Amino acid sequence: MLKQEIEKALTVLKNGGVILYPTDTVWGLGCDATNEEAVAKIAKIKGRAEDKSFIILLDTDNKLQSYVSDVPDVAYDLIEYAENPLTIIFSNAKNLAKNVINADGSVGIRIVKHDFCQQLIQRFRKPITSTSANISGQPTPAIFDEISDEIKDAVDLVVDLEQDLRERKKPSTIMKLAPGGQFSFIRR
Repeated sequence: MLKQEIEKALTVLKNGGVILYPTDTVWGLGCDATNEEAVAKIAKIKGRAEDKSFIILLDTDNKLQSYVSDVPDVAYDLIEYAENPLTIIFSNAKNLAKNVINADGSVGIRIVKHDFCQQLIQRFRKPITSTSANISGQPTPAIFDEISDEIKDAVDLVVDLEQDLRERKKPSTIMKLAPGGQFSFIRR
C-alpha cells in the first residue's frame, strides 16, 4: 500500500500537480518546491496571497546545502536533537521556485521523519512544499476528517494513508536561524 501511494504521488508531483498527504505534523498540501506553477496552484487552493512563502520538506539534512547558500553548523545539531518536528528558517535560499522563497530571501525547511514523506522525497529527488490543508484564515485541521471537501476536491491526489488516525498532531516548531548561528523561536 505504501509503495503504491508513493508511486501515485510521484506521478502527480512530476506532472506539476498537488497532493494532499500525511506528514510528521498535520496533513499537508504538497507539490514540487522547484515548480512555480505548481506552487501557485497551492496558493490558489488555499486562497492565500502569492507573496506568502511556504515550508519545504527534505528527507535528509545532507540536502540542505542544495537549497540554502550558507548552512550554519548549529543547524545540524538543532535537527539532530529536536524532540519534535522542527522547521528552521534559513537565509539565502536557492534552487527553489521564487514563490516558495520569502521576500527577504529566506525559506523554512523541515527535515521530515515520516516514512511516506521520506520515501517520497527520496524517490522524487527534489523538495516538496508542505502547508496545512486548510483555506487561509481557517483553523488548521489536526486530523484527516477535519479537512474540508473544498480542499479534498481541489487537489490532484488524496494520499490513501493514515486517513483513519485519530492522533491530533500539531504543526512544527518554527525557529529562525541567522547565518552566524544565532536563532530565535517563531512558533513553539
